[in-house]
Amino acid sequence: MKRLILASLLAVALAGPALASSDTCDYDESQSHPLRIVAYFLYPAGVATKWLVAWPIHYVVSRPSLEAVFGHTQHDYAFDEEYP
Repeated sequence: MKRLILASLLAVALAGPALASSDTCDYDESQSHPLRIVAYFLYPAGVATKWLVAWPIHYVVSRPSLEAVFGHTQHDYAFDEEYP
């Protein structure tokens, strides 16, 4: 069973680049940097953390009735343009 799993993973690893079409995306060597490859797996965890942890906390502390308790103040946008 272990050999079957390892063989499947090896086949996917070797066939993946061959199946990718070069005319659908622009590739450069920076995309194969080991830290970039690690980031491909960590990015979804960061997005999920932002949605499930950071935004709900900000929602609670930014309520007008709770701003005085948490010390939250409204802040201007960085580029002086209207936020969509």
